[in-house]
Amino acid sequence: MRRKGSIGPIEWATARRPLPGEDVCGDYPIAVDLGGTAALFGVADGLGHGTAAETAALRADEVVNRNRNEPLDVLLQRCHRGLTDTRGAAITLARIDFETDTLSWIGIGNVTADLVSKSAAGIQIRASALLSGGIVGYRIPHALATHQVSINPGDLLVIATDGILEDHVRGIDFATPAMAIAEHILDAYSRESDDALVLTARHRGVSS
Repeated sequence: MRRKGSIGPIEWATARRPLPGEDVCGDYPIAVDLGGTAALFGVADGLGHGTAAETAALRADEVVNRNRNEPLDVLLQRCHRGLTDTRGAAITLARIDFETDTLSWIGIGNVTADLVSKSAAGIQIRASALLSGGIVGYRIPHALATHQVSINPGDLLVIATDGILEDHVRGIDFATPAMAIAEHILDAYSRESDDALVLTARHRGVSS
């Protein structure tokens, strides 16, 4: 299960697989072009696995696409209302604005997001999304906070579900395409006890 593309200066890719023995994956990637000035990325991890988890994740993707221009906190609130008849999901969203080179992100549940860079000292995590507890569609905090950091050409956004082990950014080869990085993380760090997904988005520095 692979997808890739480019939105403005961002090269993105995603690799995922279902729990071994399952036919469907309850982890789903979100990638939306916001009119050429920004890109919206995210991951929805339907609770558990199987068809019911996939239904919740796909519903989140539908809601985000339908309301793509809303602020991130409003998008999560809309997802919450839209998933009330599903088993719910963990969702993290990230918006990259091209003109200001800023990354805004927000998350509920355990879908991690890291902004990774490479320097002479090696690979480092520049920033990580601050995640709130809860389940979208069941219970979320009353106040949702969006956080913002700068994103520089060369930086890599990595969003991963809890089917991916910790420390998965270790050993990233920045010389390879976003898809190769996503596939490496999935192959090397996925758990055998859950669905698994990783989304990578690299700032190339120039629009394509």
